[in-house]
Amino acid sequence: MNWTDQGFLLSKNRYNENSIIAEIYTQNHGKVPGIIFGGISKKIKGYLQIGNHLHVNYSSKNENRIGYFKIEIINAYSPLYFDHKQKLSSITSAMNLVKILTAESQENRNIYLIIKNFFEILMENNWLKKYIFWELELLKLVGYDLELESLVKKQVENNEIVYYADSLYEKKYVPNFLIDKDIEVNDIKTLLIGLKLVGDYLEKSILKPNNLNYPNSRLVFLNSLK
Repeated sequence: MNWTDQGFLLSKNRYNENSIIAEIYTQNHGKVPGIIFGGISKKIKGYLQIGNHLHVNYSSKNENRIGYFKIEIINAYSPLYFDHKQKLSSITSAMNLVKILTAESQENRNIYLIIKNFFEILMENNWLKKYIFWELELLKLVGYDLELESLVKKQVENNEIVYYADSLYEKKYVPNFLIDKDIEVNDIKTLLIGLKLVGDYLEKSILKPNNLNYPNSRLVFLNSLK
């Protein structure tokens, strides 16, 4: 089996002295693992930053065995943020979420496009707010729509509108910007509350039921914002 495609590097792990096993989310073939010979070499190593956009040639003699990638760089996104700890950490977290939440070899053009859109978000001033909505959209695309608007209740406290979600055990406040999406948010604490809310949903509704651990890369990202 042989094909040519383009995609985003989600993960890489050393395979032997000279090669790595990479996972790439491709436009037409979904998430695909493959061996990159010479992936440790100086010539190729620089291309293999998590999140980089790659042209790939894939070959495999047997559908039941891992195949091989030959790669060329299309866009080196990650190096643009080597001096921006928070954005660089967000790239690792976002790509790891895609890796965790998607199945192998299942094409989903919308997920490919949302990864592409992620790097456009990073160029905007309000990138962190938009990143939170990016995570929610990713969860929706893999079948886990949080549907906040239908879950929250609205009330007035101290002459201000607040939103909250009730359960048997707690009353959880929801940041207004997650409901009224046009609200500008400059307070990092408010944005962190939004990220934590999405993270709680991710853990309780997706990860734990599927016996998956909470991704350390997302914790590192959250800590980089504090």
